[in-house]
Amino acid sequence: MLLNILGVIAPVFICALLGYGWVKKGLAFDTPFVSRLVMEVGAPCLIFSTFMEINVDMGAFKQMALAAFAAMVVFAIISGGVLHFAKLDQRTWLPGQIFPNTGNMGMPLCLLAFGNEGLSLGMTYFMVSTLFALTLGMMISSGKLSFKELLRNPMFYSVIITVIFLFTGMRPPQWLENTTKLLGNFTIPLMLIAMGVSLARFEITSIRRSAALSVLRLGMGFGVGVLLANLLGLTGVARGIMILQSTMPVAVFSYLFAVRYNRSPEEVAGTVMISTLLSFATLPALLWFVL
Repeated sequence: MLLNILGVIAPVFICALLGYGWVKKGLAFDTPFVSRLVMEVGAPCLIFSTFMEINVDMGAFKQMALAAFAAMVVFAIISGGVLHFAKLDQRTWLPGQIFPNTGNMGMPLCLLAFGNEGLSLGMTYFMVSTLFALTLGMMISSGKLSFKELLRNPMFYSVIITVIFLFTGMRPPQWLENTTKLLGNFTIPLMLIAMGVSLARFEITSIRRSAALSVLRLGMGFGVGVLLANLLGLTGVARGIMILQSTMPVAVFSYLFAVRYNRSPEEVAGTVMISTLLSFATLPALLWFVL
């Protein structure tokens, strides 16, 4: 069991450490370019190619999508109440509590811990989380609802095309499958390296509040993940993915929203950094639980 856990943690940690060390050595890393490349090319291609390569059980796909949606709702209710009680600005802090880092950190862990089946279910959770982040998340931060950003994002069209192929049983032409697989293969390593770069650049301005909100994100995520897995009857890999993805740290999305709408980005960056470091510290116990 310990070797299995090490086999999952080591690649994640080493890739993130590579990004962290790269920046600390003063080497150039164009984060906006890499992030856009991953989110607009790599991730859409990875989603499509993985679901086309794996024989996906549509019942499991629908169940995981429902579970991810339910998790977002419960996260919003619990964290919204806590933030209201603590008299903290909802527009600043709520997105970070609702949307865990199911991409940069979650998808690699799903793949390494549960293989291709885990990756497909982890991506189902990721798709739901991303679509809600690009609509509900931006609405919370900006104070208005706009679908323009979603309609501009290739991820949205990748999800639609993937779902059409899955529901109709059609097979894509070989050239399309090979191309998306090739482009999708760079996604997970780049996600982890970019996460390490972000950790190297973020600064903590309010350690007490950032630490408290980080503990809330991880603790709430684990509790809700276990609860919904039991309520929805998830077993095996699906149960592990549900708990693992729900317990991920604050997503970098939250920081990007804070920067764009001037919602205390330096403080939000602190929650991203501390929750990620805490997640690394608690990851062995979490993997032991889900494996």
